[in-house]
Amino acid sequence: MPITLEQTTGARLLTPDDDELALTVTLRYTCADPLAVHFVFPPWISLDGEEVTWTFARSLLEEGLDAPAGLGTVHIRPADPSHTFVEFRTEAGIAVVLFRTPVLRRFLLRSYEITEPGGEPLEPALDRDLAAMFGMSDTDRAA
Repeated sequence: MPITLEQTTGARLLTPDDDELALTVTLRYTCADPLAVHFVFPPWISLDGEEVTWTFARSLLEEGLDAPAGLGTVHIRPADPSHTFVEFRTEAGIAVVLFRTPVLRRFLLRSYEITEPGGEPLEPALDRDLAAMFGMSDTDRAA
């Protein structure tokens, strides 16, 4: 049975007008997807009124807590000694969310209690991702 860690935390969405909107974000880690972390945002924050989940590498979160990190749609960097910026990039624009660094670090350390860094089983994730690339279902892979 997969073990899932969920931690709810407050954060601040930075607006283009230099305002800050308070929001609640659920940080999620599951051993069923051991290389990733998931940040779940409330429906009111999205353009379509639906809950939004951003999934990205757990190693990116670790790296971004100490130095700027990210190449794709998620960029993470320290804001100051006690805060971290997480940028989410889409075609519609960039959303910058400010988190308390100790909260993100505690979440990361708790995820290591479930799956140690470097101890992630790669085969299931690789099988799933390769199957998705080739449009195969679980039934196709079993055959």
